[in-house]
Order: sequence, then C-alpha cells, then structure tokens
Amino acid sequence: MMYEFKIQNMTCGHCASTVEKAIKTADPEASASIDLAGRTARVETKNDPAVVSAAIEKAGYPSSFRQI
Repeated sequence: MMYEFKIQNMTCGHCASTVEKAIKTADPEASASIDLAGRTARVETKNDPAVVSAAIEKAGYPSSFRQI
C-alpha cells in the first residue's frame, strides 16, 4: 500500500535523512520518497502505517498519514 505522510519540523537534508532512516527502521523493505519542500514522504509499505508514523515521531518529527 502507498501512503503519504505529512511531516512537521522537517526543514533540512539532515531531517529528511533522519525521517528516511526511521521509515526503514519500521519497515526495512519499504520504499520511501522524501519531499523536503513539501514536508511529505510517500511510502510504499506492507506494514501498518501507524507503526511507520510512530517511528517517524520517535525520531522527533510529528506526522500524520493518508492512503494514496
């Protein structure tokens, strides 16, 4: 399934890298595309998106998601 995550406080390349690592921690097989300017991440995952969102939040970036 494909989800779009809105990510607060993601303002630089280091932030985007941290978010991508958090996504991969939650699901090593996930495919992620980070849009720094839009403060979003498109993630294809078979896992529960709430688990991915929790990992992003644990890394310090509050997020919300929707299926696309």
